Amino acid sequence: MPASYLAIDIGASSGRHILGRMENGRLALEEIYRFENRQVRRSGYDCWNPDVLWQGVLEGLKECGRRRVFPASVGIDTWAVDFALLDGDDRLIGDLVSYRDGRTAGADVLVEQRISASRLYARTGIQKQPFNTIYQLAALQAQAPDQLARAASLLMIPDFLNFRLTGIKKQEYTNATTTGLVNARARDWDRPLLEELGLPQKLFGPLSPPGTVVGPLLAPLAEEVGFQTLVVLPATHDTGSAFLAAPARDEQAVTLSSGTWSLLGVEMAEPVTTEASRLANFTNEGGAWYRFRYLKNIMGLWMIQSIRRELNGVGYVTGRETAPWLLDTTAGARHWSFAMLADAARTAGDFPSLVDVNDGRFLAPGSMIAEVQAACAAAGQPVPRTTGQLMQCVYRSLARCYRDAVRELSALTGRTCTSLNILGGGCQDTYLNELTARSTGLTVLVGPVEGTAVGNLAVQMIRAGELSDLRAARAVIARSFSIKEVTP
Repeated sequence: MPASYLAIDIGASSGRHILGRMENGRLALEEIYRFENRQVRRSGYDCWNPDVLWQGVLEGLKECGRRRVFPASVGIDTWAVDFALLDGDDRLIGDLVSYRDGRTAGADVLVEQRISASRLYARTGIQKQPFNTIYQLAALQAQAPDQLARAASLLMIPDFLNFRLTGIKKQEYTNATTTGLVNARARDWDRPLLEELGLPQKLFGPLSPPGTVVGPLLAPLAEEVGFQTLVVLPATHDTGSAFLAAPARDEQAVTLSSGTWSLLGVEMAEPVTTEASRLANFTNEGGAWYRFRYLKNIMGLWMIQSIRRELNGVGYVTGRETAPWLLDTTAGARHWSFAMLADAARTAGDFPSLVDVNDGRFLAPGSMIAEVQAACAAAGQPVPRTTGQLMQCVYRSLARCYRDAVRELSALTGRTCTSLNILGGGCQDTYLNELTARSTGLTVLVGPVEGTAVGNLAVQMIRAGELSDLRAARAVIARSFSIKEVTP
């Protein structure tokens, strides 16, 4: 029986335990367990529930035990920027506040009183996003300085879960780079920057690259789940794992990791930290083997996910925001699937209105529907009044943003983009794929769907010697999954 490896891939809405093994020269995947993840409101903040995250991780491991499938190693990846603070007794300090919470409003001003945005970008290469860890910590300094004073450890979310599994604390490199506190060229915490910001140096320890072994499961935990295994660091930032899974045809190909967020970019040997790059809001996230993901964060399928929840009567909706929208009367009587929303968009193909999907107003609105309508009205454009018009507006706006990002990317790097590889759950949206090919003028390569888990597994299998290197891993990925082509 070939050795198995387990990728635990946790996103903003769900977590998945994906088992991978080599079979006849191909990578075979098996979903073992899936659990729901959702923000909760605590003490006035939008937070992640650490108990839900931990139980999700634990139950998936138990399911492996029940099936008598014992992975040689386990790797966890999650979203970036969010973190846990632990005290000297390793107890959680405060809540796991989500990046979508509004506590960072104005925190960029506090940071820029100490270091200019231009100088910060030149050192870290990380685009300015209001939720970056650097701004979360600035908000904490202003709002709850006692928490930082009490903290003995800072762990990004996957680091925190790894600690719960092994009792060992390691800070993984790829996720750390998203904090805005790692020097891009030194590939380590920017100690002078930490000093300038007044952040406790003790919270920032050695950075461990993907492929590092964290350690075995704690003995009582191994007994509980029914097996012992090694916890290994993949690229714990999910985008870092996803980009590894792109079976790109050549170095000029662009990768788009499509999910709640859309991350569009290319791999680079060195960061691009020019002022032009900063003004275009491109970022240089650290990757496995110290390659850089030079990319742009785009709001992504969050808008579609939010609209679907709202139409189905689930999610953040307040009476104040919902009053203006007058969608088709059948909406409340239907359970809208993503496919139904795409079909509705097709029926309104001539609806002309567009919005800036990266506008902060769409980050966490009370009603996404009302916010899109308000943005159209403010721009003097026709306001969508049916579900089809609403979805056509969002779909075309996303495709236009992808087009603009590709053009900026080409100008900033001097590369002529040859194709666009869309992977992740969002690549299943055939209508968005079609619009993207048409808008960018590029051939779109679609797949693999489980890109993040595949990239996670690739690092584990390279560490174990099952695959020789990243080139070999990508060759295996290319022949293991059906990669569809969509032409402009």
